[in-house]
Amino acid sequence: MKAKTASEANKLTDIPNIGPAMVRDFAKIGITSPKHLATADGYDLYVKVCDSYGVRMDPCVLDTYLAAVDFMNGAPAKPWWNYTAMRKRQYPDI
Repeated sequence: MKAKTASEANKLTDIPNIGPAMVRDFAKIGITSPKHLATADGYDLYVKVCDSYGVRMDPCVLDTYLAAVDFMNGAPAKPWWNYTAMRKRQYPDI
């Protein structure tokens, strides 16, 4: 069951939109708990994970990171694709 609020997120998979694959990616860049996301920048996380794999990840990864960071900063849970338009405006080269 996913967390309804950031305070209910005890592990990364409690965060809406975050599953085992994202948890593995987060671990690769040193993110091991939900509280780490509250002080993170979604774009910076995306750049770090791309660098860690040596490839440019799909842009939906950035959308998911934006959603997770937003949620951990108190926003209501939203599907990752709700962040696509914002990502396209803010980061048109991705």
